[in-house]
Amino acid sequence: MLPSGLINPNCNNLVGSGVVIHVPSFFTELENIEKKGLDCRDRLFVSDRAHLVFDFHQIADGLKEKELSTSNKAIGTTGKGIGPTYSTKASRSGIRVHHLVSQEPGAWEEFVTRYKRLVDSRQKRYGEFEFDVEADLAKYKKYADELRPFVVDAIPFLNDALAAKKRILIEGANALMLDLDFGTYPYVTSSNTSIGGVCTGLGIPPQKLRNIYGVVKAYTTRVGAGPFPTEQLNEIGEHLQTVGAEFGVTTGRKRRCGWLDLVVLKFSTLINGYTSLNITKLDVLDQLPELKVAVGYKHNGKELASFPADLSLLEKVEVIYETLPGWKSDTSKCRTFSDLPENAKKYVEYIEKFLNVPVEWIGVGPGRESMLTRN
Repeated sequence: MLPSGLINPNCNNLVGSGVVIHVPSFFTELENIEKKGLDCRDRLFVSDRAHLVFDFHQIADGLKEKELSTSNKAIGTTGKGIGPTYSTKASRSGIRVHHLVSQEPGAWEEFVTRYKRLVDSRQKRYGEFEFDVEADLAKYKKYADELRPFVVDAIPFLNDALAAKKRILIEGANALMLDLDFGTYPYVTSSNTSIGGVCTGLGIPPQKLRNIYGVVKAYTTRVGAGPFPTEQLNEIGEHLQTVGAEFGVTTGRKRRCGWLDLVVLKFSTLINGYTSLNITKLDVLDQLPELKVAVGYKHNGKELASFPADLSLLEKVEVIYETLPGWKSDTSKCRTFSDLPENAKKYVEYIEKFLNVPVEWIGVGPGRESMLTRN
């Protein structure tokens, strides 16, 4: 949950308005990094407009997945209560950070009323699940005092930084295909993970956005359920999974792996308007003799114009592949684009030409020194 910028002593960090925040996890993460010697409390801020995730949201998340699994429709969520919290946000019954930390007369009583109303609505929906309301409220009474020093009005906070010409790095958890509107619905997250999420999640004006960098692996992965046309349930998929260390950050689940899907990337480019690309994990492909990239989908003999909204149709598509030669050599020691094997360069150039977007960086390993700049 905590922003990665905390490791930089010169960086202020904000958990934005569009985030849903589980306060116990917030403090657990903070305490864990403090034990490792990182002193950062004076550089960490939380938007007063962010919505709160409660433990009963997480219980509801598990009950919902169990309910869906009986008809093989489970989404494959992290179980962290994200979906149920965004649901209460959308139904205008959610609880925000300012409700918890307010010191206005009667504010705590109002928080308790809202909280109990939410628990009641979840129990009406899922049945009388076991949950100690009073114990949880007592816990949040303490959290209110602990959280209050971190809370800011994020709109002037960010716009003051923009006015001072500060550099702002915006960090999101998911890519476009998990976007609530444009992803593989319903196998998506509960918020907007496209470039639009920068504006809706933080309150940054659109005209402040300039260069938009698309970060994409040299192959395609996915966590959770849903159609995945280029998935490789074979030794290729196992190679990508093993060599690429493909495990979900939150759940530890193995990521599903497949050939690079340029249909998805083109769709993502149309929505996000990338000005350049960062291709990561090129080194994972080093030992493969040949590589395939998806360049189109066919259905009933006709090529589709774009990535389809209908998942029942997506499950039936025939993938049109282009086969490219591998390079069968170690790229992890390369430090410039010219150091790359010829076929590795051609692979990058093929992506660039297909998408009509320049590739500006190429990753050949996990270290900073392994990020090559295209000259």
